[in-house]
Amino acid sequence: MRLFRHYQSLPPEARSGAVAIGNFDGVHLGHQAVIGEAGRIAHDRGIPWSVLTLEPHPRAVFQPDSPPFRLTPFHAKARLIEALGVDILVVVAFDAVFAALRATRFVKAVLVEGLGARAVISGHDFHFGRGREGHPDLLLELGSTYDFDYTCVHEVRGPDGVPYSSTRIREALRDGDLAQASRLLGRPFEIEGRIVEGDRRGRTIGYPTANVALGDYVRPAFGVYAVEVAVENGSWRHGVANIGVRPSFGGTVALLEAHLFDVDEDLYGRHARVRLRHFLRPEKRFDGIDGLKAQIAVDSARARHLLAELTDAPRGSSQSVGP
Repeated sequence: MRLFRHYQSLPPEARSGAVAIGNFDGVHLGHQAVIGEAGRIAHDRGIPWSVLTLEPHPRAVFQPDSPPFRLTPFHAKARLIEALGVDILVVVAFDAVFAALRATRFVKAVLVEGLGARAVISGHDFHFGRGREGHPDLLLELGSTYDFDYTCVHEVRGPDGVPYSSTRIREALRDGDLAQASRLLGRPFEIEGRIVEGDRRGRTIGYPTANVALGDYVRPAFGVYAVEVAVENGSWRHGVANIGVRPSFGGTVALLEAHLFDVDEDLYGRHARVRLRHFLRPEKRFDGIDGLKAQIAVDSARARHLLAELTDAPRGSSQSVGP
C-alpha cells in the first residue's frame, strides 16, 4: 500500500480510483464493509483501490479537551487498512481551516481535482464539510455533476442485530465487555506503543512488566486483563496486564503494565502490540506488597488457563471484507 499525506499533485497511478471515504477509527467490521465495497468496485473496473481518511480525528480538533477516545491511532489504523489489501491510502490533514471548507468545495477540490475519483464509497452516516453539511444524498448529486459514481453502504449489523459502531465499541471497552468489543471490531482490541521505563517495582516483586503509555487510546475499564503481546513484530506471547493508575502505589497517570509469562529480557524502547483477551477483575488497592503478590499470582494462573484455551486461528487472524 502506498501512503500519501496530501491530496494535491498525486501521481497518475494514485488517481482515478474507487475511493472509500471516512474517519474509520477502529477499522471495525462496518468500516471494512465500506472499504471492501470500494475494493470490489476497483477490482471489477480495474482501477486503484483507495481510502481517504482524516488525521487527526475531527473530534480532537473540535473538542481538544475531551477524554482520550481513539480505538486506532493513525499508525494502527494505517496498518489495519493495509492488511485489507488497499492500494492507496490518502491522509488529509484536518484542522480548523480544512474544517471550514464547504461540502461542495471539499468534493471538487479533494475528490475530483485531487484524487480524480471515478467512484466514491461511504457509509450511510458519513457527513463532511463545514458544519457537517455534506451527506450521502449530496455525494450522489455531485457525482452526476463531476462524473463519478457514488455508492452508499447502508448500516451493517452483526448476527445479534447490533450495528457495528465505534461508539458502541468504546462503550463496551469502558464496561470491560471484551467479547462485545471483539465482535464489533472483528478482532481483539489492541493497544500498541513504545515500551517505556517505569519505576521497576514489578521486577523487585518477581513480576517485571513492559509498560506502554496509553496516549490517545480510549481508556478501557481499569483492571487486570489476560493479554497477548507481540514485541517488534515477533510472535504473540501470553501475559497478564494491569490498566489503570496503580492505586497501591499512589499513581495518578493511567498506564498499561504487561507481565509476559516466562520472558526475562530487556524490552525498553521496543515497540509492542498488546491484545486484550479477557477482563479478569477491576483494579483495586492493596495495603501491602504481600497481598499484591498473592493476587498477581492468582491473576497470572487464571490468565494462563484462559489463554491456553485460545486456538491458533483467532489468536492470529482478523476478519476482513475485500474483493
